Amino acid sequence: MNNDLIYRIAISLVPGIGDVHARALINHFGDARTVFNSPAKKLEKLEGIGKQRASAISKFRDFKRCESEIRFIENHSIQPLFFLDPGFPKRLLQAYDCPVMLYHLGNADLNHPRIISVVGTRNSDEYGKTLCEKLIADLAAMDVMIMSGLAYGIDSIAHRKALTEGLPTVAALAHGLDRIYPWKNKSMAAQMVRQGGLVTDFLSGTSPDKQNFPRRNRIVAGMCDGLVVIQSGEKGGSLITADLANGYDREVFAYPGAVDNPKSRGCHDLVMQHKAALITCARELTERMGWTDANSRKQVEQTFLFPPLTEEERMVLRAIQEQICDIDSLKYRTGLNQGKLAAALLNLEMQSLVKTLPGKKFMPERGLPAV
Repeated sequence: MNNDLIYRIAISLVPGIGDVHARALINHFGDARTVFNSPAKKLEKLEGIGKQRASAISKFRDFKRCESEIRFIENHSIQPLFFLDPGFPKRLLQAYDCPVMLYHLGNADLNHPRIISVVGTRNSDEYGKTLCEKLIADLAAMDVMIMSGLAYGIDSIAHRKALTEGLPTVAALAHGLDRIYPWKNKSMAAQMVRQGGLVTDFLSGTSPDKQNFPRRNRIVAGMCDGLVVIQSGEKGGSLITADLANGYDREVFAYPGAVDNPKSRGCHDLVMQHKAALITCARELTERMGWTDANSRKQVEQTFLFPPLTEEERMVLRAIQEQICDIDSLKYRTGLNQGKLAAALLNLEMQSLVKTLPGKKFMPERGLPAV
């Protein structure tokens, strides 16, 4: 039995010791075994630990649960990944609440050179399905790994299309690897194990309870280079995942939809609040990610007539033509309030007159009209 692994699993089970405190303890003491072998008086002196958490560590005795999990891991060819292991997803390490332990079933390279997470509503319509399938098909030439959460709707469409296109695809789960939820995706999950994988930070026996999904979402957001939202209502897990991705400094993208379609309101809100860049195709995503060769790409001049601009839109364009601006600079330069500025930027971006850069900055596209 791997004694180091017993202690690594154990520290994730101590009441009151979450991932942030667990990583701090291990970074201080060097390994999980030393944490458990340290006196409570020594533990409680660490910032953020205190007497209560130190006592919980010293009194922890459920090591048999850890041994049972190791047997499960070995019997099912699951790869346990400690956050200090070379194979642990390096992108996920950048998240402040990165899990201490991750469990991986499959053959995916969790440090694949290019990873895009695709999320959206569970109740997608034909428009959302078409957008999602076209995005994945067009990303196939870029050898992108597709990440999502195995849920109904957009998640399932993204995984299934990735399998069809021969792309690796990985699902983050809100439960242990002894089950699949939703169960109707069991067959697809089996395919993903052969062409990607399943990852979770939950032990076997953990049910897909409601409170587990935000924790699952942080892996979807943290393991990717960029996250795409395809259809979302005003509330829901997709928006939580997008907020997490923003907090991890990932690029976030959203597809527009009909203004009267409630399934598109969440995407529109993300763009309006400058939490996501608006895209309409895979090419726009790959360009923003810097995954295309700008030197060899043929520049196409804009030949269409520009539609009439409002005075607010002209003010924004004039400000951006002078230099790349962030949202605060634009407020200062234009004197517009948050609502009018957001509306102007959205309209300009939809007309391909303004481009959103990493860090929520804005620059003009080529061939702007005189303003």
